[in-house]
Amino acid sequence: MVVAANQHQNIYAVIDLGSNSFHMLIAKSVAGDLQTIGRVKRKVRLAAGLDKKNHLSLEAMQRGWECLYLFAERLQDIPAQNIRIVATATLRLAINAKEFIDKAQMILNHKLEVISGEVEAKTIYKGVAYTSAFCGKQLVVDIGGASTEVIIGDAFEPLNYKSLNMGCVTYLEKYFHDGNLTLNNFELATAAAHDMIKPIKQSYKTVGWKSVSGASGTVQAIQEIMIAQGLDENLTLEKLNSIKKQAVLYKTIEQLALPGLVEDRRLVFVSGLSILIALFEALEIDSMGLAGGALREGVLYSMVKELQNHDIRKRTIDSFVERYHVDQHQGQRVSDLASSFAVQVSEHWFNNIESSISILNAASLLHEVGLLIEYKQYQKHTAYILTNTLMPGFSQTQHKLLVALVSGHRADIDDQQFLSLGINEKHGQKLVRILRLSVLFAMRRKNDVFPSVKLQAENDTLSVLLPKTWLEQHPLMRSELEQEIHYQKKVGWKLVISTF
Repeated sequence: MVVAANQHQNIYAVIDLGSNSFHMLIAKSVAGDLQTIGRVKRKVRLAAGLDKKNHLSLEAMQRGWECLYLFAERLQDIPAQNIRIVATATLRLAINAKEFIDKAQMILNHKLEVISGEVEAKTIYKGVAYTSAFCGKQLVVDIGGASTEVIIGDAFEPLNYKSLNMGCVTYLEKYFHDGNLTLNNFELATAAAHDMIKPIKQSYKTVGWKSVSGASGTVQAIQEIMIAQGLDENLTLEKLNSIKKQAVLYKTIEQLALPGLVEDRRLVFVSGLSILIALFEALEIDSMGLAGGALREGVLYSMVKELQNHDIRKRTIDSFVERYHVDQHQGQRVSDLASSFAVQVSEHWFNNIESSISILNAASLLHEVGLLIEYKQYQKHTAYILTNTLMPGFSQTQHKLLVALVSGHRADIDDQQFLSLGINEKHGQKLVRILRLSVLFAMRRKNDVFPSVKLQAENDTLSVLLPKTWLEQHPLMRSELEQEIHYQKKVGWKLVISTF
């Protein structure tokens, strides 16, 4: 029994009793990072059980208790000190919340904590900060079932945080209770949301922000719809209004079948969309991306102190290096070359050299992850692993770009993979050409054999200048460079090798 208990000391569980869904997240601390080993989610719609006097119906409580019986089975093997259970808006509002909480604690055999709106907002921000890539002030929005949290933070500290009394379940009951999708219903819901936002509007705009992240299911659902329509993943007011117009054409929520909209989000989608449109309008948000974490991740990282590394991207890279036994010296060798090459062509190829070097550094350090599987197609194994692993510290766009780079860093080039990068297609192609040369020149895995390499770029032509004597003394490298010219020519890229 002692051995079994020790085996679970690095396993953690967070249960989030939300107003729309109940979630259980189970994670294991592995190689300096958290590895999700279990997720359970059930649509409980607890907030739908609140009446006008904030009395929670027995029917809604019963739905919640039934879900908790499922969760309880999974908690049995996890140390009590590694478990946290938090409840949010509905149980803050319900006048008979104690009845639900008492039985919930009996079912789970663990204390349940109803957190305040301010604590929820700050914890959501922490969850975003520890799982996302951003620099400077950030606005974070989380539309829940009965409340919406709006936070401005800088680095890892929330500055302005507010929990607003509006959510996708409560607004469904108030403004779409008839099930009809009409512009009038949308306008009523959006106007009500504007009234809720009004008290914080000016102070938030005064503080300002550099980027905006959405941490809710509504934002994810909208993003999936946009991707299904061939659009990029950044939300804008124009796109939100376009989706609203498309939704109205379905006449009723029951008939709503937008491409990309998953079934379990359909019921509360339009109410969440109405709130999001109001936030965009009131706060004059230009664009919004999807956050990598939220409340559950904020609670989880608060329990695992050793993972509160402020360099999230480095923590993620270090975890891959340890887990897949990557040669760190070779990764750094390739990274140094890639950085040098990028700087040499930056004037003609890169508007933001810092961000270009940053993504090249990540690709260089991780390009050999797939070697643990086998050599022949290791770049494809690397791409598969990175594609299917959460990467805190990288936005969705950066994640896609990184996968494209490691996938194309050697052998035949699949130029189709760059099409999925949208506006970053050309940027990705230039980066991968630099990465390929860096890997090639580092192939002897030694620091004292590098030649003096000069790179020049003009339009799409990349020229490599090498000492003539060095190239004559290294016939294998000359052969590899000739092969690289052929690889790049096949996809329409011009690579020129010359000597001085």
